[in-house]
Amino acid sequence: MAEKSSGVISASLIILILVATAIGALVALGLGAAGLGEAGFGTRTLALISGFVATIVASIARYKVIFLGAGSGADDLRVPTLVVIYAAIASIAGSLAAHDLFSYLIADSPSNVFLGALAGLLSAILMAMLMITYHTNSQAA
Repeated sequence: MAEKSSGVISASLIILILVATAIGALVALGLGAAGLGEAGFGTRTLALISGFVATIVASIARYKVIFLGAGSGADDLRVPTLVVIYAAIASIAGSLAAHDLFSYLIADSPSNVFLGALAGLLSAILMAMLMITYHTNSQAA
């Protein structure tokens, strides 16, 4: 196992949140451009798809940069299936929370890109909390 450096968790969180926010916005932009945005899917499904894809891509990017690139951090290839299922649930919860925040706070000007970015951001935050909890408890055992 690689040695831990002092900034691994912070760098991991920054990468996860920035990549998920950007990917969520890009996925929503792509779905909106394909005509599958509000008219096709509806904002709830758009948020779910954007948040889920953003969480997956951000997790892969974080793994490649932190563990493979920098050689530090925990090896997430050995994460149990139950944690992956919980990550999918966290992505759903974050996306639905983003949809509700978006519909209550910004109901005037619907923007698929902002909805996707918010879904990616909230999904990544929940995913980060899940992974920190998992790694903290797996280190103690």
